[in-house]
Amino acid sequence: MGLFSFFIRRFLFRLDERLRLVLIAAVVGICGGLASVSLNLGLQYISAALRPMRTNWYALIFPACGAAVAVFFLRGLIRDFGGHGVPEVIYSISMRGGLLRLRSSFSRLISCMLTISSGGSAGPEAPVVISGASIGSNIAGFFYLNDRQRIVIVACGAAAAIASIFNAPATGIVFALEAILGEWTPVNLVPIAIASVVGTEVSRLLQGNQIPFEHRFFNVSSWDLISCLGLAVLTGLSAVLLMRMIRVTTRVSGKALKYPWLRAAAGGLLVGGLGLFLPDVLGEGYEYIRSVIEEQYPPGLALAGLSGLTKIVATSFTLGSGGSGGIFAPCLVIGSFIGLFFQRALILIFPSVAWAGEGYFGLLGMAGVISSVLQAPLTGIFLIMEITGGYDVMVSVVLVAVMSATLSHFWEPFSIYHGELVARGELLRPRTDARILSELSVMELLEKDCRVIRPDMKLKDFVRVVERSHRNYFPVEDPESGRFLGMVYMDDIRPYLFDSALYESVVVEEIMNRDINVVSPDDELPDVLRRFDETHSWSLPVVQASRFEGLISKATLLDYYRRELMAQEEQ
Repeated sequence: MGLFSFFIRRFLFRLDERLRLVLIAAVVGICGGLASVSLNLGLQYISAALRPMRTNWYALIFPACGAAVAVFFLRGLIRDFGGHGVPEVIYSISMRGGLLRLRSSFSRLISCMLTISSGGSAGPEAPVVISGASIGSNIAGFFYLNDRQRIVIVACGAAAAIASIFNAPATGIVFALEAILGEWTPVNLVPIAIASVVGTEVSRLLQGNQIPFEHRFFNVSSWDLISCLGLAVLTGLSAVLLMRMIRVTTRVSGKALKYPWLRAAAGGLLVGGLGLFLPDVLGEGYEYIRSVIEEQYPPGLALAGLSGLTKIVATSFTLGSGGSGGIFAPCLVIGSFIGLFFQRALILIFPSVAWAGEGYFGLLGMAGVISSVLQAPLTGIFLIMEITGGYDVMVSVVLVAVMSATLSHFWEPFSIYHGELVARGELLRPRTDARILSELSVMELLEKDCRVIRPDMKLKDFVRVVERSHRNYFPVEDPESGRFLGMVYMDDIRPYLFDSALYESVVVEEIMNRDINVVSPDDELPDVLRRFDETHSWSLPVVQASRFEGLISKATLLDYYRRELMAQEEQ
């Protein structure tokens, strides 16, 4: 095995870098497709085994048991993180060069099977995303790829996972570029496209090639297009409600219950209680999307609205309590119910208008909610187009997706994936100051070739130091304790230098500046750059434990910034 690995690595390293990435992306695509198929088969098997028992009263505890076992397995046995996983992928790209643990490639799949098949209101997409991304990260490590190359391969794994789970290759590409990487470059696009297509083909080969939610042709009038504005507002508000309820549930459950498995069990029990009265909220819920699109959902305005609100609550209980699963499926189900409710409300308010069918508004609702929650309208548009074949309503889908995402952005500036990372200061987007400067520390830019002077040095001695120095800044240190006292700036003391009468009477302590803005070795470079602008300084002292370590120069920092920006643009 070791010899085989050696020859594989040697063969790949002889290839052009872009071709090497494409070949590795294809391998990751195969693995991502297999992970997706494995999850689908596991969900089908466990759900089928539990289906005969769902009509009994004790089905109430199924979601609680499934969520508790899933969290115990994930947190207690595997020692992996909880949650739905996509923020972990983005964090690894943002802060760790795409490094992910191998255990994440299977741990989320198993915990997701347990959560969803038992009735938890979540989707299989996020676990399979982190599985594909983890596979990509470890394959990149096997071939000794650098950080930038590893990040691209991680995105390839995420793209292959989404593409194969939905049978939607374009959606996988757009999701990886828009939601995971946050940048669109040709270098990223080619390997991600390869991985997405390969992952989709693996899924089609093993599960068949079919559109998940086929629909009939819709007759769309001008009134239907105008109504898109109202639906966009409603889906945007629904998305904001969902994100805030998940956040509140996470905070409340974290304070109320100490153990993660107990929080998950409590959330699952509440979901099970809701499911006794409205079974539509249990599981991923794709069958209810199908009934809405095919216009076979039971009649009633109140039922449609209640189903949408209850699904929001059930999803909040599942994900907010730490259950394992994704947000895609709940968003699509909620969106279909919101669209159905909106269509029935239009018929009730304007009965004389010939509105399009329920399936049409169900599609638009799905696009609006998913685009708003992810803050990724292109992902929402391509997803709805591919999983429904709804290219005949593309104009309407684009209108609702873009307007809904724009409106929700005013209330929730960040997506459900980015919000928690931003709150912790762990989101660095490509080609931003923070991202460019994130890979360097203050100590790496430290300049130590500066003369430290004593506070009791006479002005005449200081003048001799100035004559032999190329700097205009001089740190002052206590000779006994080594404590940093201040700085002498040439611009401040220039009048003293030309008055020889002061050479014997004036000492450095009298002319130094004590009110100095100092930098710590632990400070982030974006903060240091901001401090340069605020103080209008070109050099700042670096001080640790009251001791002077050296100077950091704005010119050096900007030169590094320029070179790193050029390197990123080239790659």
